[in-house]
Amino acid sequence: MNEFITLHGLDLFTTLLGLLYIWLEYRAHIAVWLVGIIMPMLDIWLYYSHGLYGDAGMATYYTLAGLYGYAVWKWGPFRFRSRKKEAFNPEDEPPKSVISHLPRRLYAPMLVAFLIVWGVTWYVLHTWTDSTVPVLDAFTNALSIVALWALSHKYVEQWLFWIVVDAVCCYLYVVKGIPFKALLYGLYVVIAVAGYRKWQKMAKDAAAGRS
Repeated sequence: MNEFITLHGLDLFTTLLGLLYIWLEYRAHIAVWLVGIIMPMLDIWLYYSHGLYGDAGMATYYTLAGLYGYAVWKWGPFRFRSRKKEAFNPEDEPPKSVISHLPRRLYAPMLVAFLIVWGVTWYVLHTWTDSTVPVLDAFTNALSIVALWALSHKYVEQWLFWIVVDAVCCYLYVVKGIPFKALLYGLYVVIAVAGYRKWQKMAKDAAAGRS
């Protein structure tokens, strides 16, 4: 038993946190970001100890992004304010973000950003680490960055990105001997499909409420 806990304890615990995370994300609950700060902090060591250096670096990013995502969901998207002093008007305050669809104007810049991050991450893993899966490790990291940004802005399409990321991660964790994480990410794929449908409806309701 002690050997099992030593070998898989951290894997199992972060998997349980992952189940809580996806449930909160499905419900669009702001507490998702609190779990999204704690879980990746633990994942850093888990992934690094199994040679998934890209994922370990990504977990560091997730921790910082969790702080950003919480702030955006709590207080709304950040905007630069004019230095000119004007009378305060509550209606001028930016509304808190609501679930919506990804604007078409963002497709191209997001694709370019994804390809750049993928290429840079692959180069780092291939050149300076002994990673045996640099292409896929870099791919999931790059797409995760895009997906997490889309999640922080409550875009429905973030679920589509996660479906791809989760499927590839499930395969990687099987290969790397992290069984509980593999099962978790397999479940993530199923939940992401359900989440996409749910958020589509929520976006439609939100749009109807604004009209």
